[in-house]
Amino acid sequence: MTDQRSILLTVDGAVAKPLRLTFDDLAGLPAADQVDDISRFHPTRRGSGVALGAVLRLAEVAPEARYLTLHADDDFHASVPLAEVLPEAVVVYHRNGRLMSPEEGGPLRFIIKNPAACHTDELDDCANVKYLNRIELSVARGQDTRPHTDFEHEELHRAEG
Repeated sequence: MTDQRSILLTVDGAVAKPLRLTFDDLAGLPAADQVDDISRFHPTRRGSGVALGAVLRLAEVAPEARYLTLHADDDFHASVPLAEVLPEAVVVYHRNGRLMSPEEGGPLRFIIKNPAACHTDELDDCANVKYLNRIELSVARGQDTRPHTDFEHEELHRAEG
């Protein structure tokens, strides 16, 4: 069982300061970087988080980094252009002050405020990664297991139920 003292998120790769963040670390980021209710971006999603930019400022991203790869506990990976996702992304880490359960996609979720329709763009809905545990910065595109065809997309969502 994950608790608030457990490491929730690793940030590494092309950064000056690799991070291992807990719930308290995320909650301790400035109030201006906290996002109170993600349902204003996605009406079907619940929870609160912190702007991706706040996390990346702590890690001191290398100037040559161009991609951000999201790694999840369920072996799902999405690699997206850093410049495009930076102003759009939120790391969702709690719901009403408590860690999110796996049934809610927790303990962490990565949410893009305005994704394109799923599987039609690099910042698509499939880059909204649940079970997030690691953010890797890199010069080149990283591992990406998102569906590439309509059939693969349908199968992924069918498997999720």
